[in-house]
Parts: sequence; C-alpha cells; structure tokens
Amino acid sequence: MILRIEELRLELNKLSAYKRLADPEVIKASQELDDALNMYNILLEKRISE
Repeated sequence: MILRIEELRLELNKLSAYKRLADPEVIKASQELDDALNMYNILLEKRISE
C-alpha cells in the first residue's frame, strides 16, 4: 500500500510539473492519490482499534 501511494505521489508530481493543476489528468491523479491515502488511513485506524 505504501509503495502504491509513493507511485501515485510521484506521478502526480510529474504531471503537475508540466500541466495546469486544473487539468483533468492532474485532477484524476490527485483523486487516485486521495483514495489511496484514505484507504491507508482506514487500515491504520482498524489496526489501532484492534
């Protein structure tokens, strides 16, 4: 999961270096990273509550 988050972060950084932040491709990459981070947070919360 952490590796996937890092891949998504790097991709977002690469895209945002040459595209506008409002570009649909940048927005999609940002949303994918958000989803992965949210899932990671849910998994961490489950671990803590066990």
